[in-house]
Amino acid sequence: MVLLDTNIDRKEIIMSITIKDIAKIAGVSHSTVSRALNDSNLINEETKKRILDIANQLNYSPNTSARNLVLSKSYNIGVFFSSIHYGTSPYFFHNVIRTINEKMNDKYNIIVNGIDIYTQKHQSINPKNFDGIIVVSQRKQDDIFIKEVLEKKIPIVVLNREIKEFQINNIFSNEAEGVYKGINYLIERGHENIAVIEGREDFESTKVRRSAYLKAFREKNIKINQEYILKGDYGIESGYKAGKKIISLSKKISALFAFNDDMAIGAMKAFSEEGLKIPEDISILGFDGSISSKYTNPSLTTIKRPIQDICSYGVEILIDIIENKNNKLNKKCFETCIIERNSVLESIK
Repeated sequence: MVLLDTNIDRKEIIMSITIKDIAKIAGVSHSTVSRALNDSNLINEETKKRILDIANQLNYSPNTSARNLVLSKSYNIGVFFSSIHYGTSPYFFHNVIRTINEKMNDKYNIIVNGIDIYTQKHQSINPKNFDGIIVVSQRKQDDIFIKEVLEKKIPIVVLNREIKEFQINNIFSNEAEGVYKGINYLIERGHENIAVIEGREDFESTKVRRSAYLKAFREKNIKINQEYILKGDYGIESGYKAGKKIISLSKKISALFAFNDDMAIGAMKAFSEEGLKIPEDISILGFDGSISSKYTNPSLTTIKRPIQDICSYGVEILIDIIENKNNKLNKKCFETCIIERNSVLESIK
């Protein structure tokens, strides 16, 4: 360890110390000091430790803006949702941001935005502003934004929606299989008059989940009654309104499948207000596995997609690309599962 002259005024040192000063004390070049401060593996550990000891004794504080300029790094990671206002449930939004923040390296800042807001302002992605971008995609229209990021050569990972048009790092869940199993779960318990609350039409998840439940209905020879298919927007209020419509149907519905837990919870409130008991009068199945689904009365049976695992894996890939220049493409599909609780009657037969 290098010992410093204790007669030196520390305030003066803190105000005036530079990399060149540390280099002079350590007897190395200023580029070696810069590498040591940035934890480069291009210098040996003994030299690195000696330089860091000197910097610590001097209370050296780097000029972040200058460092960023020299290293051509912003230390910003952009997290872009298709929309953060319309159709993105509070649970989904909060869970994604919390998981990414917990998994992200402390030296990176997270900047959250909606692709719809970004494009409405006719903004263009500036590579100087982002070291990497995570797109939490829900719409096919996001491909325009994704293509621009790729063209700007900004490291990118797309979560939530399967991308087939580009060779890209892509992490998502098998929603179709989850919905298919969920509908069969209801059918196996004797339900045939099943209502469905769908989501926003411009979200790919709506199309995927619709195709899956229709497939299950056809295979089990269950008649598809359009009166039982209601439109929602993934918001809890749309589930409540759909629930009111279900109550007014001429034929009794034995079960409801909502495209997400928020709409299922909204429908549960509508049923409760009309004096309907769950699951005795109507069974309810949700989708997402949100934390709130555990605390409804009764607790909500739901199809869980592992959004935390998806986000964690996506962050790992992005950091690996940024810091290790790993250009290997990674595409991974996580499986969903049914969480059985108390909102589905065991059997109506």
